[in-house]
Amino acid sequence: MNAVVWRYGRPALVLLLAALAVGVPLWLVVVTSAKPQAEAIRPNLDLPVHWQPGGNYRDAVSEGEMLHGFVNSLLVVVPSVVLVLLLGAGAAWVFARRKSRLVSAAYALCISGLLLPPAVITIVMELRQLGLANTRPGMIAVYTGMYLSTSIFFMTGFIRAIPMELEEAARMDGAGPARIFARIILPLLRPVIATATIMVMLYAWSDIFYAFFVLGGGERATLPLNLYKVASAQLYLNNWHLVFAYVVVMSLPMVAVFLVGQRKIVSGITSGAVK
Repeated sequence: MNAVVWRYGRPALVLLLAALAVGVPLWLVVVTSAKPQAEAIRPNLDLPVHWQPGGNYRDAVSEGEMLHGFVNSLLVVVPSVVLVLLLGAGAAWVFARRKSRLVSAAYALCISGLLLPPAVITIVMELRQLGLANTRPGMIAVYTGMYLSTSIFFMTGFIRAIPMELEEAARMDGAGPARIFARIILPLLRPVIATATIMVMLYAWSDIFYAFFVLGGGERATLPLNLYKVASAQLYLNNWHLVFAYVVVMSLPMVAVFLVGQRKIVSGITSGAVK
């Protein structure tokens, strides 16, 4: 009896703990974003006595310069995702098909980024030497370098499972490397590409640490940097209702992306890691 209870109770307990870990903070954010300032001074899990979500979200969008930050985030995140996918797919194709000690060493070096965290001081110094500090190209280069290892890791494992006969048949038909890559490899990589796209977008969209040191705010400030400005102001104004309203609005695009591609995440990870 105890064994049966433990067998079915253990997964239920894990799910309950996971639901609490995600649900409680989410509930706190949502209910606080709908409260007036007087009720939100001390954030809690209680429902608002007076609901004013419309005014809170409107003020968060205007005072947090969300439209400007949204455009800046897109100008940084979208090119980063495109570069990570293209460079990662090209490198993974080489690593999956070439067999030599030099290629193996290069592959180990490329995926070492999964274990070694980037040094922000070194990054900022290098960008200053290259004249890319406080610029969008510099931020794009940082994100590309940070997430390229993950893309290469998953794509290499997936490409190794693709039969070589497909490429050999294309070569016999006169196709060159570029055509084989575009017509055969990339279409077959769609599950992993979808996974890498979602993962990189989720990380880069919510990043504030590297954006703070590389971009520094101003006209190039992304959504997380504008959120930092709103949160800093709340230390003196107690605008928790605006802070949480900003968090909700900023998260909506990534929630939509995740809901659309959630099935691709699991299939892409298992395909790249297991195969």
